[in-house]
Parts: sequence; structure tokens; C-alpha cells
Amino acid sequence: MSALAQRVILITGASRGIGRAVALACAQAGATVVLLGREEATLNATYDAITAQGGPTPAIITLDLSVAPVELCQQVAEQIQATFGRLDGIVHNAADLGDITPLEMYDPDTYDRVMAINLRAPFVLTQTLLPLLKASPDASVIFTGSSVGRQARAFWGAYALSKFGVEGLTQLFAEELKNTSDVRVNCVNPGATRTSMRASAYPGENPESVKTPESIAHHYVHLLSDAARGTTGQSLDLTAA
Repeated sequence: MSALAQRVILITGASRGIGRAVALACAQAGATVVLLGREEATLNATYDAITAQGGPTPAIITLDLSVAPVELCQQVAEQIQATFGRLDGIVHNAADLGDITPLEMYDPDTYDRVMAINLRAPFVLTQTLLPLLKASPDASVIFTGSSVGRQARAFWGAYALSKFGVEGLTQLFAEELKNTSDVRVNCVNPGATRTSMRASAYPGENPESVKTPESIAHHYVHLLSDAARGTTGQSLDLTAA
């Protein structure tokens, strides 16, 4: 596969779940993947899996998105510029579920952490990486949404609120960039997927009843590739594999 040949793609939350599956799929499609996450050991495992399948040598950036100041995000941009000289895509996959509890009982510190990871970090990273993205002839940014970010569902608290914000963030970036650059911006709702976050939210669910991250990874590859040129400002559902 060569759909992403010569492209450099940054993926947050690349240690496990959807982020890991997308990283492997992008590498298999020819991309050089920049793996960003909080834990170096789990990022190394994704790195090893990519090299084992013969993909381009990835890069690793460790960053705790719950406490990532603008200066550190700028350092990420500088590191990518110095190492690769380009950036052709971002997949914002990192997220925090927070608590499943009524808002009247919601812990404000947990609220701040969830909003920092799920909404502030994608905004700041995209903002600081825009100069690199604008220099690409065909750049793609993918935010991760959720059905609870379109229709409020009781007890989903800060997670739902952050995903409502991500939908707006997608629309704003897409509108502001579509006539001034070749950067396209879309939001993907993965739907019910077999991840550790899903297991935390639905502890009684049989994991075999929902699709695997690997079964939807090709949709991300498509959105990052030239085949999706012109698709921007969309909120897309991956409710089926």
C-alpha cells in the first residue's frame, strides 16, 4: 500500500486502542508516523509493531496532554520541523473519559483534566502545527468526536461537553482554512469500538459485540490520503466496520 507514501502523520494517543491501530495502518500505507502519548513504554510497543511490519521508521514524542503548555506544543512543532521538515496530517485520538456521574456531583478537577486533554490540547497542537500543515500540498486534520457530543446523554459530563466542543472546533478550523490553504479538517465518530475506554464506560458489555479498532483504521487512512481531497468540515460516523 502506498496511499500515504512520503507523508508524515502525527497521531496522539498512539499507545493503544484506535490510536495504535491507526498508526499501524498509516505506516502500512507508507506514512512516517509520529507517535505522541504520555507513556514512553507503550509508545515503544507501537514503534516496535510498526518496524516489525516493515513500515517507515516512526518517531516518538512523549507529552502529557493534560498539562501541555503552549511552549511544549511549540517544541513538538519544532521537533517535527527539525526531524522531517514537513507535516501532512494529524489524528487527534487521545482522550480522557472522566467520570460517568451527574453534573451536580461532577468533580471540577476531573472536569478540567478532561477538557484539557479532549479539547484544549487538540486546539493548541493544531494551532502550533498549522504553519507546517499549510506548507503541505494536501494536509488533513482529523478530530475525534462522539455521539454524546451531538446529543447530550445524561451522566456523560465533561466527556460529552468536550466532544460538543470538538465538533465546533472542527467546523471553525475547516471554515477558516478552506479558502486560504490546502488543509482540510474533519471530525470522526468511531462509534462503539473495542477499547479500554469503552470497557470503562460499559463494564457489563461483551467486548466481542463491538468492532475492533483495526476494522476501522482504513477509514482514517482514506481521510488522510489524496483520495479525500476536498472533503472538509464533515462530521463522519464509523458506526460499522
